[in-house]
Amino acid sequence: MTKRPSADVAVVGGGLVGACVAYELACAGASVALIDASLPGRASDAGAGIVSPETFTEPDREWFDFGIAAASHLRSLVARLREDGSDPGPDAFAECGSLVVALAEHEDPWFTEVAALVNARTPDIAEISAGEARARFPPLGRLWRALHSPSAARVDGRMLRTSVRDACQRRGVTLVSMQATGLDRRGDRVTAVRGADEVVPCSALVLAGGAWSGGAAPWLGVPVPVTPTKGQIVHVALATDHADEVGAGSDRWPIVQPILNFYLVPWADGRVACGGTFEPDAGFDVRPTAAGVRDLLRECVAMAPGLANATLLEVRVGLRPTSADDRPVLGPFPSLLNVHVCTGHGANGLLLGPYSAALVAAGITGGAPAGETPYGMGRFSAT
Repeated sequence: MTKRPSADVAVVGGGLVGACVAYELACAGASVALIDASLPGRASDAGAGIVSPETFTEPDREWFDFGIAAASHLRSLVARLREDGSDPGPDAFAECGSLVVALAEHEDPWFTEVAALVNARTPDIAEISAGEARARFPPLGRLWRALHSPSAARVDGRMLRTSVRDACQRRGVTLVSMQATGLDRRGDRVTAVRGADEVVPCSALVLAGGAWSGGAAPWLGVPVPVTPTKGQIVHVALATDHADEVGAGSDRWPIVQPILNFYLVPWADGRVACGGTFEPDAGFDVRPTAAGVRDLLRECVAMAPGLANATLLEVRVGLRPTSADDRPVLGPFPSLLNVHVCTGHGANGLLLGPYSAALVAAGITGGAPAGETPYGMGRFSAT
């Protein structure tokens, strides 16, 4: 058994959320060990990357404010990484706007309700004609109504996570490639994280294991209310000889968020992501399935006939960490004095995760989290 040097904080989970916790702690001067099992199906590697809290459809004002604060933090994080010598690149984050659309007349009641909510919160979101919506996203077909949100953005989870991990290493974070299998405890404190062949001593622990966080319950003695929800996303690319028909500059197209259908997220070079399936009963199955791909491609082409001739590039599968009440699970653990939790972001991990990480890190180091809300520190519930 190899014993690593002791760290102030061990972070279990090497996805975007765990990497951001480690980065924030290192920026505050803590010594950090980031423990990563690199399990397939990590949500941050597969997520579509929609950054659009302005179009949240839930009436909960505090949830909306949390999303707005998270989007602001994400923008500042990208700037900090660049200043830290770990530029994620121009394609990692881009403001592109979004379209909230109703495809047919029968969707009008839902669209009207959503439009009233988002307009009341964000006055610069305006209804535009179907023709103008198609001009902004040329592959679109028949539309009934559309809202345009100019402030929405997209983030590439893979590129951002790579950049954060690089910044972690620059700041002295120790990356440990192992799967955590248990903890050493002394009374009501954790003293080390154990793997099959290694042990990482620590003064504090952060559980940021994404969909796998619930597996820590036997070590901690209390249930962690997080389960996996499988999501499949297809990525297609416009054929070169077809690109002129639908228009160039896909990197400037807006995100398309239908009221009742799958979303479309455009990227540079004619790539478009269509997602995502919602499979709460699939467990940790990370296989792309024929049924999932069929549903995604059918809806993709129905919404955007201009993508019918696109090349199928890949299918990404991610396991969203879903909490019991669909809200992040954050803050101090209820029965262990030096354990903290940062997980449960569901389908919004790329938006909410970095901000949650900053809140948890600030709680550990004694900082004052900016814009703290009920979804910030102390949100942990073990029921």
